[in-house]
Amino acid sequence: MTTVTTIKTRDRDAILQALAAGVVPKTGLRHVQVGRAAEVGALVRDIDRICDGGAAIRFVIGEYGAGKTFFLNLVRLVALERKCVTIHADLAPDRRIHATAGQARGLYAEAVRNMATRTRPDGGALPSVVERFVTDCILEAGQARVPVERIIDQRLAYLQEHVGGYDYATVLKAYWKGGEEGDEVLKASALRWLRGEYSTKTEARQALGVRNIIDDDNVYDSLKLLAAFVKLAGYAGLFVVFDEMVNLYKLQSAQARNQNFEQVLRMLNDVLQGNFGGFGFAFGGTPEFLMDTRRGLYSYSALQSRLSENAFATNGLVDLSGPVLRLQSLTPEDLLILLSNIRGVFASGDPAKNLVPDEALPAFMEHCNKHVGDAYFRTPRNTIKAFVQFLAILEQNPGAEWAGLVGRVDIVPDAESSLADESEGEAEGGDEDLATVKL
Repeated sequence: MTTVTTIKTRDRDAILQALAAGVVPKTGLRHVQVGRAAEVGALVRDIDRICDGGAAIRFVIGEYGAGKTFFLNLVRLVALERKCVTIHADLAPDRRIHATAGQARGLYAEAVRNMATRTRPDGGALPSVVERFVTDCILEAGQARVPVERIIDQRLAYLQEHVGGYDYATVLKAYWKGGEEGDEVLKASALRWLRGEYSTKTEARQALGVRNIIDDDNVYDSLKLLAAFVKLAGYAGLFVVFDEMVNLYKLQSAQARNQNFEQVLRMLNDVLQGNFGGFGFAFGGTPEFLMDTRRGLYSYSALQSRLSENAFATNGLVDLSGPVLRLQSLTPEDLLILLSNIRGVFASGDPAKNLVPDEALPAFMEHCNKHVGDAYFRTPRNTIKAFVQFLAILEQNPGAEWAGLVGRVDIVPDAESSLADESEGEAEGGDEDLATVKL
């Protein structure tokens, strides 16, 4: 069986706590990653293209509980290793790509708060990225024996070629001035503006002297400016991960959905046409979000034509070159290795401390197969939760016999998919078919 390397107690507890709750751990993904080598390889090639000045976009499609979030987090870690800056956020009712009441700005602010670099993988990396830019400018000015302000102006001139670039450059320069003058309030105001946390232009003008803010109507342009800036700061590119895209599918208003899909189309066109470099997107969603011709991306004809899959990819043949990447199911062999890895995490990487012998793993899988069929490896989240809980009982009750416990483990299909079906049924009575009436 596969074993894992020695694991720190802190990492062990974080991994197990997350898996027991059915969520993806922030650290230690390498200890439990199995399978899907082809899909990971395709995303790694995308990241390499971003680092070479190109662009990439992917729609990672899988059922609820199939491992989309885990996969996206793993790819994000690869991007960090390639010296990219990553930002990520989950869409929600109050966070979406296009809006008029602050929801798009909320998505941007959440993503930038989660900004990560190789040295700051847990998020909150915006200050260090800006500091790196300022420090490089100071060093260059010292070597050239010219004022720092001249170097900063020369570097930021590139940003001013983009929509909103003048204000972006002004804010970055204000951050440098705050550092020169020891004005921490000015520096904090600049970071607040860059995170999209100003809700009114008046407040931003008073604090920084700029006329515009990052708002709902310019979120995508601000993302492009951020991508250009991180390259100026010495990083390879910007990789953006938006998960839970199914929240767009759940929007009641057809107009709101189409406006969000228009933004997705704009991003897709920019990438496919090569309009912008050093920039990449990965979106996580369900098959319904993609293929539903009434509410999904396929309901927008321009997206359907661009995202239609290769007609030759049938009968077991796959094409990983298009924008849509479908997560293949884990094989039973993959799941066996995964359970073995989780057992290794419990043992902190020491095979001598394994709570169950090798024969317990296929016995557990057989029990899962009898209760939920092949869904236990197609959508393995609940299977993993049950296995972690099973080992937790054995760990805390040394006298318990694993063979007697296996048959008592309750495995159920993932509940979120059924909840989604219910919400879809409720949405059919939504407002999208209503007409505007004037009296």
